[in-house]
Amino acid sequence: MKLSLDKLSVKPAKAPKHRDEDYVLDLCDEVLKLKGSRQHKFGFLLGDTGRKLPVDIYYSTLNLVIEYREYQHSNAVKHFDKPDKMTASGVHRGEQRKIYDQRRRDVLPINGIKLIEIDYTDFEYDGRNRIVRDRVRDLEVVKGILDRYC
Repeated sequence: MKLSLDKLSVKPAKAPKHRDEDYVLDLCDEVLKLKGSRQHKFGFLLGDTGRKLPVDIYYSTLNLVIEYREYQHSNAVKHFDKPDKMTASGVHRGEQRKIYDQRRRDVLPINGIKLIEIDYTDFEYDGRNRIVRDRVRDLEVVKGILDRYC
C-alpha cells in the first residue's frame, strides 16, 4: 500500500516563541563568536533543596556565565512570583528568585567564574517590558556590555 502525503492533513509544527532571553543569548553567542551552554548546571551551585541551579549560558573557554535579567527579576509580577504559594524553602517564588540570583553572584566568582548580568533595561523595550528588537543596535548594546567585562 502506497501512502500519499497530499491526502493527509499535516499541519506544520509551530516554532517555539523566541523569548527575549533566547534573543539576547543568541546575540552573546554572535558577539563572542562562541556557542555557549544554555541552562548549564554546576555541581557547586545548588538551590535550597540541593538541586543544581541552572545559569542562562556558560562559556567554558572564557570561564564566563551570562545571566539575562527579565522584568520579573527586579519587579513583582504575580504570574511569576506566585505570592500565594510557598516554595520548598518557605518563601514565595519572587523572593526565592532574588535569593538564587544573589547566590549566583556570590558562588560563581568564588569558583573562578566571571558573571555578567544583562538587564532588559539595557535595551529599548516596550510597554510590556519586552525588547523592541533592532538587531544592529542590540548587537552594539551586547558588544558594549561584554567589552566592559571581558
